[in-house]
Amino acid sequence: MTAPSTFVRACGLSELDEDTPKRVELDGTPVSVVRTEGEVFAIHDICSHANVSLSEGEVEDCQIECWLHGSSFDLRTGKPSGLPATRPVPVYPVKIEGDDVLVSLSQES
Repeated sequence: MTAPSTFVRACGLSELDEDTPKRVELDGTPVSVVRTEGEVFAIHDICSHANVSLSEGEVEDCQIECWLHGSSFDLRTGKPSGLPATRPVPVYPVKIEGDDVLVSLSQES
């Protein structure tokens, strides 16, 4: 039995600069919230290859790049687009209500 999705406020929409990841912590889980290409995405903030924060990397073409080794992850799916990372990172559902960016830690399937 799966628990229903619970959305929690991650940050304000006005706090997000285009293509600049914002690190937040939701229930002890590090999440990178990114506003790019007219959408807002939430992705697990820790690279699957090395234990570093993805929110310190750059965003381009709906991808977030790990600053340490250069692996990029698709913000929509979490899948890596190049080595050295081979495992995806979780992505989380996002809802916008007014200026609130809401994230559910229940992963999309």
